[in-house]
Amino acid sequence: QVQLVESGGGSVQAGGSLRLSCSVSADSHSTDSWCMGWFRQAPGKEREGVALIPTTNGPTYYGDFVKGRFSVSQLSGLNTVYLQMNSLNAEDTAMYYCVAARGGCVYRMLTAESAFAYWGQGTQVTVSS
Repeated sequence: QVQLVESGGGSVQAGGSLRLSCSVSADSHSTDSWCMGWFRQAPGKEREGVALIPTTNGPTYYGDFVKGRFSVSQLSGLNTVYLQMNSLNAEDTAMYYCVAARGGCVYRMLTAESAFAYWGQGTQVTVSS
């Protein structure tokens, strides 16, 4: 069993930055390969993948809308995951969710929320223009 707890959300003006954190608690198997990441959902919109990072060696993936503004990172293994968000704009206003799935990451998982068995409760990000 894996539990994910997000923190770091808040209100910021356009152009500002926020750093989200996802604390991970796991019963066991922390040496297994996992795909960790972030999804978001804005009011009235579908949930979309923001960023993915594998716990073992491999590439990271970002949603097209990120355009180099965000960076995902993690402590080694099944451990804390971060999302550094810079140059925020009003369109980034959303609830941000930390996600986890066994196995490695592939790009198409950004559009496959059903691939993630574990979800946090979310942290709200509000960007004012």
